[in-house]
Amino acid sequence: MFKFDVAELTKMGAQITTAEIVQQPELWREAFNIYKENLDGVEKFLDEARAMGEGRLSVVFTGAGTSDYVGDTCAPYLRHAGNTDLYDFKPIATTDIVSAPRDFLRREDPTLVVSFARSGNSPESLAAVNVCKEYVKNVKFLNITCAPEGKLAVESADDPNAYTILIPRANDKGFAMTGSYSCMTLISTLIFDESSLEQKAVWVEQIAKMGEEVIEREQEVADFLAGDFNRVTYLGSGSFGGLAQEAQLKILELAHGLVATSFDTSMGYRHGPKSFVDDKTLVFVFVNNDEYTRQYDLDILREIGGDDIAQHTIAIQQDAGELYEGDTFTFKGYKALPEGYLALPFVMVAQTVSLLNSVRVGNTPDTPSPTGTVNRVVKGVTIHPFNA
Repeated sequence: MFKFDVAELTKMGAQITTAEIVQQPELWREAFNIYKENLDGVEKFLDEARAMGEGRLSVVFTGAGTSDYVGDTCAPYLRHAGNTDLYDFKPIATTDIVSAPRDFLRREDPTLVVSFARSGNSPESLAAVNVCKEYVKNVKFLNITCAPEGKLAVESADDPNAYTILIPRANDKGFAMTGSYSCMTLISTLIFDESSLEQKAVWVEQIAKMGEEVIEREQEVADFLAGDFNRVTYLGSGSFGGLAQEAQLKILELAHGLVATSFDTSMGYRHGPKSFVDDKTLVFVFVNNDEYTRQYDLDILREIGGDDIAQHTIAIQQDAGELYEGDTFTFKGYKALPEGYLALPFVMVAQTVSLLNSVRVGNTPDTPSPTGTVNRVVKGVTIHPFNA
């Protein structure tokens, strides 16, 4: 589909989503420049945030749906790649903050709320900010959003306790978030990763080249989907646990629930969820480059593959250590990437699976919910008054 012309894709109802998947390598390069342009401003803002109190600053990564999974993807990596003497990284969904703030926030902790939002117009995005202002004694807000005209960006513009980073070209117009997810993940990782600017530049250029490779190797992904399957599961460890949740959501969204999905961590899957797997199931495992963690990803691949219970058991991996011997999508010829960056070319593989599967089941990826009961920006949410 990545080679189809606009007319063909438009007829299939897939032009927007396809283009937004394909443009991601270019967007990642742009996102790195946006990061550099904001570097001084962000550092000053973080200095002010740390001055709110003693001890570690609580950094709450928040969003809803895919925007929530941004935090789930980057936080595990940052817990060893970021400065954990200064920051305590916590992914907490806006839906949890709004519905039960006392269960997820500590009133006394100086807190930086990092809000991820494609549009910035979802009721939870705005309500989470207001609840945090009401409940947390000392709080500042770092907004990473794709819509300059969105309410989150507009309403924060004159707030001295807020700093907003905009990624306008990543404001996906399709139903499912693709470039918005990967760009917000990248920028938040770049901000808190302690690696040098020069090293980050090398990594960003590498993931961009790997993303371009996914586009060229579309047929390999299509071959995994050639059989008669009706279930897909994604597994991963560390940051790839959050990535697995995002990957399964893309299948669910773009196929409008016509293909059943599940996700878990590589070790956690044995504890009941493995019952999901049958002979019409595709199992994808994101393989971590950490030598220790990688062993557990390979173990579950070999266990499920050896049990011969799934239609295909597929490793998405980089040639940076011991490899799975069965079905694979393997990136070769690159230096080993840390998981916070490897997640981006990996998610492009998963997005390609979801796009091709959507068409396979007769759906239209750009508008996958024919009844309109599921919307691009969430509707029908009642925000109840909260008194701290």
